[in-house]
Amino acid sequence: MNASSSPHPVQGPREHALTVTRTADTQWQALDGDLVVGRADASNRPDGRLFVSIDAWHDAARDRLAATMLADLPAPLHTVADEADHDAVAAWQRLGFTTARRERTYVVPTDPHTTGLAPARPPAGVTIVPAGQAQEGPLHDLDRAVRDEVGAGPGWRTMPAEVLPRPAGTTVVDPSKYVVAQQDGRYLGLLRLAPVTRRPRIGLIAVRAEAQRRGIARALLAHTLGSLHHAGTASAWAEADETNTAAIALLEGVGAEHVGSILELVRR
Repeated sequence: MNASSSPHPVQGPREHALTVTRTADTQWQALDGDLVVGRADASNRPDGRLFVSIDAWHDAARDRLAATMLADLPAPLHTVADEADHDAVAAWQRLGFTTARRERTYVVPTDPHTTGLAPARPPAGVTIVPAGQAQEGPLHDLDRAVRDEVGAGPGWRTMPAEVLPRPAGTTVVDPSKYVVAQQDGRYLGLLRLAPVTRRPRIGLIAVRAEAQRRGIARALLAHTLGSLHHAGTASAWAEADETNTAAIALLEGVGAEHVGSILELVRR
């Protein structure tokens, strides 16, 4: 789509004409004279939901970006905001967004003596494949199976809100981030760890439906947190949908501290 400028510029705080331009199909920018004072973009989740975000220097730029972007895109639209950021939440609410779900954020300790995972062992016959050692073929098969089970069960709305869009059929981008549980050569469960510089993030823990309630998720968590502790990392991040009682019980059962919440908001 060709870029186009908003036909009704308003005065920004520097007394220049504030204009909004669509720079790509899913990207916009706000200009105060020649200065870029804000950007907005949209991206699709694996389940087709469209998420929008805005990064602006001041309210006038944010409002113009929002008005232009919302007029250009079809509803429903989704976004995420820190529940503690009252200004951001209120700004989205003024645009007609309402809360669709809440995701708890946790700081998870890694010391086995704190988590109580020191004696944790995988179930009989199950072994843990450390990060970077999983075979790509079986890992892709496991990931697709888990995604199918999520789609047929609780649905992707219960998955972490900040999921990057993936090309069709491409779900495991970096196999080195995955710790895997296997039995007789078959992969049963996985944990994805993003090695963020300040504090690693546990992005996903999932176990095949027929292998659940055997302690596999706990064994994956014990291995991962133990490895982080051995490497000198004191804690990790994790998120869980507030309706996912199993995930919350797993995290809080190892001493994870609930430090905040992320809201997913929707404009229908």
